[in-house]
Amino acid sequence: MRLVRFLESSVGRWVRGLAGLAMIGVGVGLSVEFGGAWWVLAAVGLVPALAGLFGFCLLAPVVHRPFVHRARTV
Repeated sequence: MRLVRFLESSVGRWVRGLAGLAMIGVGVGLSVEFGGAWWVLAAVGLVPALAGLFGFCLLAPVVHRPFVHRARTV
């Protein structure tokens, strides 16, 4: 539950986005050197990158929270 709350926060969104971009970068970098199926890592990296960009959390429905977190207004 704490993990999902963290991932829904703005810092969590940044972490997801940066982790996804890192996976994409590593996948592309390794594909140049090794070839083969390293593109899979780059493709999988799109999921957390897009989740951070658009603000959805794939783990939230598992703990009965909304898929897209709406920020509270004060």
